[in-house]
Amino acid sequence: MKVTIKDVAREANVATSTVSRVLSDNPRISDETKKRVNEAIKKLNYKPNPIARSLAKNETRILGVVLPSDANDLLANPFFINAMKGMSMYAQSKNYYITYAFSKNEENEVENIKEMTSSNLVDGVILLRVRENDESVRYLKDKKFPFVVVGRPEYPNEVLWVDNNNFQAMYKVVNQLIKKGHRKIGFAGAMKNLNMSRDRFEGYKKALEMNNIEFDENLVVHKDEFKEYEGESACKDLLQNKDITAIVTIDDLLAFGVLKELRRQKIKNIAVVGFNNTQLAQHQKPPLASVDINADKLGYQATKLLIQTLEDNKESETTHYIVDTEFVERKSFISNK
Repeated sequence: MKVTIKDVAREANVATSTVSRVLSDNPRISDETKKRVNEAIKKLNYKPNPIARSLAKNETRILGVVLPSDANDLLANPFFINAMKGMSMYAQSKNYYITYAFSKNEENEVENIKEMTSSNLVDGVILLRVRENDESVRYLKDKKFPFVVVGRPEYPNEVLWVDNNNFQAMYKVVNQLIKKGHRKIGFAGAMKNLNMSRDRFEGYKKALEMNNIEFDENLVVHKDEFKEYEGESACKDLLQNKDITAIVTIDDLLAFGVLKELRRQKIKNIAVVGFNNTQLAQHQKPPLASVDINADKLGYQATKLLIQTLEDNKESETTHYIVDTEFVERKSFISNK
């Protein structure tokens, strides 16, 4: 027969409400009473019902994760899988659950958030992307609903967030290419309205400036999506510059497309660098050099920040966390000397 809270109360000779307060670590309960109740719990092997406890506290212990439209094909963009893995690891360690909502577009994303927050389905929200003038961030801020974003928001002191130093990571990549003799370095980006995209582009430009290389708009292409075919298209555009010797991209999927187009045109003397260091990067021809952004750590730390804020029931002293990146050099990182 299943042991109930009433059985524990009877064994410890206290009220059921006292057992509930001991389970929630209420400071008003004496140490002697806590000890007696905990001994009864151990003796009877009582397992508290997490759902019932959550209802009693008016909380769900569920976090809502809002995935952008390009996450619909998770296998095509492993960033989201890795971030979700990190989120699940920390949430599970704290007995939280995660529910996911896929968005068709930015408008649909806001609708998903409104549904989650207005119906008390979740205790907090995790956004896996942040844009310029982000409507989702604005709505959650106005509602004062707990949330965290993966990416640097426009007002970093007002929002919980986790990110890499995207500016610095791209700056280092371009600087290394320059040291290898490259001076005509193409840039293939996408989704210019994302803060991550802007930061990586600014890092590219700053590296050129610091090495006295004039910025050339003809060596820059911005596409609409992080898709392999967009990388192919970007490569075709960049190859109009006959003296180009290297191409940096802001995502591995774009870089895959660049490599595919270079193979199609039988070009072997152009260096290519990606971002995210996805599993498929090492299996490209040639193996793709890429910046590992540690997506699982981004998801882990984002969830940690949010849950800490929820558990403390107050504004946390730590409002953001920067996850280190690592450049993984492979055969596509060729010299021009």
